[in-house]
Amino acid sequence: MVKTTLKIEGMMCSMCEAHINDVIRKAVPGAKKVSSSHAKGEASFLSEEAVDEKLLKNAVAATGYTCMSVNSAPYEKKGWFGRK
Repeated sequence: MVKTTLKIEGMMCSMCEAHINDVIRKAVPGAKKVSSSHAKGEASFLSEEAVDEKLLKNAVAATGYTCMSVNSAPYEKKGWFGRK
């Protein structure tokens, strides 16, 4: 699994978060645990593979927001049962 985090400029409220979540789900059909925070100015989601940065930036830009950066990193489930 890969966790992708986007820094997004222009989100002002929970409706903005919902718009960004919808955009991510449409651009990345296999996205899981999609969440956004207007207070932090970021959105994140999990996917099986890394997603094309240009695809995400263009999808966000089409809605009127600005995607400042996209970071992807390997994701491992945390918690008591995830320990080795």
